[in-house]
Amino acid sequence: MHNDNIRKHLKITGRVQGVGYRYFTRQNAEDLNLKGWVKNMPDGSVETVLSGRSDDVEEMIERLWKGPYSAQVKNIEQLKMETEPEGDYQYFRVKR
Repeated sequence: MHNDNIRKHLKITGRVQGVGYRYFTRQNAEDLNLKGWVKNMPDGSVETVLSGRSDDVEEMIERLWKGPYSAQVKNIEQLKMETEPEGDYQYFRVKR
């Protein structure tokens, strides 16, 4: 069991917009005590940053593959972390 904190930036592609995917992500992130954000992107993908215990982040990625009922996830790609403030996120939010 790994309890060290990690942060991952992910790009989720497939049918992930207009199906409640961002709110599914926020609810599951809150359930797992993760911090970060989720946002619809202009290319039809969804991006998210997950920050928290490594086991919880890995569990969240498994949940992201399933998504809400009407979503169809084709791929989850790990992106290089851009330079964001190094301070911890205070909560998980949906970015517009």
